[in-house]
This record gives sequence, structure tokens and C-alpha cells, in this order.
Amino acid sequence: MKFSGFKVVKEALTGHKGWTPLWRNPDPKPSYDIVIVGGGGHGLATAFYLAKTFGELKVAVLEKGWLGSGNIGRNTTIIRSNYLLPGNEPFYEFSMKLWENLEQETNFNSMVSQRGIINLIHTDGQRDAYRRRGNAMMLAGAGARLLSRDEVKEMVPFLNFDNARFPIKGGLMQERAGTARHDGVVWGYARGADQRGVDIIQNCEVTGFKIENGKVLGVDTSRGFIGAKKVGVAVAGSSGRVMEKAGMRLPIESHVLQAFVSEGLKPTIPGVITFGAGHFYVSQSDKGGLVFGGDIDGYNSYAQRGNLPVVEDVLEGGMALMPMIGRARLLRSWGGIMDMSMDGSPIIDRTHIDGLYLNAGWCYGGFKATPASGYAFAHLLATGRPHETATAYRLDRFERGYVIDEKGVGAQPNLH
Repeated sequence: MKFSGFKVVKEALTGHKGWTPLWRNPDPKPSYDIVIVGGGGHGLATAFYLAKTFGELKVAVLEKGWLGSGNIGRNTTIIRSNYLLPGNEPFYEFSMKLWENLEQETNFNSMVSQRGIINLIHTDGQRDAYRRRGNAMMLAGAGARLLSRDEVKEMVPFLNFDNARFPIKGGLMQERAGTARHDGVVWGYARGADQRGVDIIQNCEVTGFKIENGKVLGVDTSRGFIGAKKVGVAVAGSSGRVMEKAGMRLPIESHVLQAFVSEGLKPTIPGVITFGAGHFYVSQSDKGGLVFGGDIDGYNSYAQRGNLPVVEDVLEGGMALMPMIGRARLLRSWGGIMDMSMDGSPIIDRTHIDGLYLNAGWCYGGFKATPASGYAFAHLLATGRPHETATAYRLDRFERGYVIDEKGVGAQPNLH
């Protein structure tokens, strides 16, 4: 079934009897060429590009719950490529280019909306840092625009520009950034992978790996053993627990990141705004709710819920930036499990076990990286070589001293 305006009109006139499920619900086969552990955005994108771009036909995605039950459905929907370091910026710009063509590629409405993002400037030193970042973005082809105070005020006049502690002096804008519907991304990639023969197996938890003579032969699951020539693990905050079953200890900590949605309001916020003097970012959904978040919880946890001190900290940041937010009622909140790497940058690499590959350490950047992460991981699984934009994401970079520390806070995942 192919989606189109003609299809919508036809179904409306014929009683909507022609719609079919977006994907099959097959039983697992005894073995596959490639098994992807994790049915989130990265795992499904990997399977999609393995089938579409690299012609891998015997592929399975194993998900312990239902599709989209993890971080892909628990984020704030922001897409952007406004990074600084050469190890990161080309990769995220590659992801942005994939975002721009995603709906055509998957034939599914992911509601990609390039409304722009503004990172606010509050000090002269911050302006210098953002000017440097903007130059790096332009060198990578991402585009950037340094805004004066008056330009920011013309775009978002409701901000607290004369705050005594955090005066707004300007901003760095990426006009191609914006938001996408996280559920639509999951469903689009799942549908596209399924159409190309990928088996998507839900309620199938991986309980162990079968490894002999340093080579992975398959995975033990709650639905029996499944053989595989190659296994790719893309399970975000559960990376440490899953890879422990293969005898590996990762340079990763798991923390909860909370997100919030307010009641529906009239259209106010034109794009995405980030507070430069604290960790607070906000956009407005098509339903009218303000979608916002901030820091991770400071302690390690695997719970998909957060604690009240971080709620207070995030709301304080929102009030300092835009006091009018204090009149809005909080509708709901949720938490995702972040796999925080030791330098705040991701890992896409093979492991020391032959045939076992890892996609992890996405910290805050997982959703915006979904297309490029899937493509780069598929490239690695299919060819055995890292994609040109992901060559820096080595698993051994920490012991080799080649860290990609975008924030410059060292090996403290709770500060990234």
C-alpha cells in the first residue's frame, strides 16, 4: 500500500476498507544474516537502510516491548545539526540532509517541520563561542546566522530580554533545524523496512548471546534461539545491560532525561528556543502544547521516570527565560533512559567479538541523529567499514585519547 492524496480520497469515498496494517507481525525464523537488537528509531532505521540501500534481505529487528516504547517515543522531537567539532558536525549535517528527504524516502508523514532553532546568547564570551560554532557549521554546509539582540527580539518578543542576571544579547540560529513527529519516524521506518522483507519481531527480549571461539553465532531470546551471522545492538539506555550479557563493560552511564508538555495554547513559539544561561529548551507542538526539557537526573537509573528536583530546575529555567510560562499548566511528563558516554558523543563500531557491533552513547543527541545513525550503522554492518561521517565514533577512543568532548566537561557523563 502506497500513501498518496489520491489514496486518501479513494478510501474516503469507499468506506476506508482498503487500509492495511503498516507492518507484519511475523514469527522469528531460525536464523538471519543480520539481527538488530532494539526496535527503536536507530534499530529500525538501520534495518531500513540495510534493506533499501545495501540490499540485505535476511534481516530481523528484535524488540522486547512494542515499537516506539523506548526513547524514540519519549523525547522532545528536535532535529538540528548545530555542532562544533569535526568529529560531530559532518555526521549531524548528514543526518539533517536525510531528515529533509525522509518523508519522500519512506512514503510516510513524519511531520518534519524546519522551523529553525535559536540558541540564545547572554554574555560577550558566549557570543564569541557561538560565532566560532556558526563558522564551523557553515564550513560543514549546515548554515548558520548570528543574530543581534534586536533581531532576536523581533522574532520572539515575549522573552525576558532585560533579566538582570541573564540579559539576552543575541542568538545563533540554524534556519534548517526544527522538529519531527517521533511516532511518525518509528512507523515510517518500520513500514519501509517491513515492505523490503525485514522481519520486525515485537515482545522478543534478548536474554543472552551465543559466542564461540570469539565469534557471535546468534542470540538467546524469550522466543527461543535465533542464529545470526552478524548482530547489531542499538538499545540506547539499556546498552550496558545488554552488552553485559556478552561479557562487555561499556564506558557508559545510564541516566533519566525528563521531558514535559503543557496544556494546549495558541500558536506562540515559532521554532525551537534554547536558554543559553541554563539547560532549558522549548518548542510548540501542532496541538499547541509547549514541549520542553532540560538536564538529566544526576543519579544513575533505568527507570523511565524522573525526580522532582530536576522538574523544579527545568521550570526555573523556563521562568527565567519566559516568565509567561508560569501561567501555563503542566499536562504531563515522562522520562527516557540516556546512555551517557564518557565524552558526550556516540559510539558506532565493531566490538572485539567477531560479528558483534554496537550503536550506543547517544546522550541527548539520539533523536536528531536517527537517520544518520541508522545509515552509518547499516554501512558498518554491510561493508565492515565505518561510514565517512562516523569514523571518529570508535569504541576504543577513550583508551586511545581521541575523545570528542563537545561540551568540554571531561569524563563526567552527568555533566554532558
